Amino acid sequence: MSIDDLLLRTRTGFARLSPAQAWALTRSGDGLIADTRPEWQRRRDGEAPGAIVIERNHLEWRLDPRSAARIPEAASTSVTWIVLCDEGYSSSLAAASLRQIGLPLATDVIGGFQAWISAGLPVSRPTVPVRPRGPGEGPVPTG
Repeated sequence: MSIDDLLLRTRTGFARLSPAQAWALTRSGDGLIADTRPEWQRRRDGEAPGAIVIERNHLEWRLDPRSAARIPEAASTSVTWIVLCDEGYSSSLAAASLRQIGLPLATDVIGGFQAWISAGLPVSRPTVPVRPRGPGEGPVPTG
């Protein structure tokens, strides 16, 4: 199976969100964005306001409510986690992985942050990109 086949198969398992749908869910308090983009991409393009920055290699540990390395927002398996990457590819695989560990509402943003920008949604440009969350850490101060 090629990566394209895997991606197609993965995406048939859940409803993905447009950038506008993702923004609306976060604004209503019904979803949380987990931004998995590396710092250089966030520095280059900016950040989604209110997104929680989590490095991709830590994602499952930070969002699984049963993990000792979880963040405070990972309080239950009923949280709607919206994974955001740069173009919407790795986020689909990450959302599928979250679903496999028992987070059934995990999804991602179609087209990623590039589609977010194209949709004209808000972008924050902190002087220093937000630091990824560590185990047990709440919101990280921006600078």
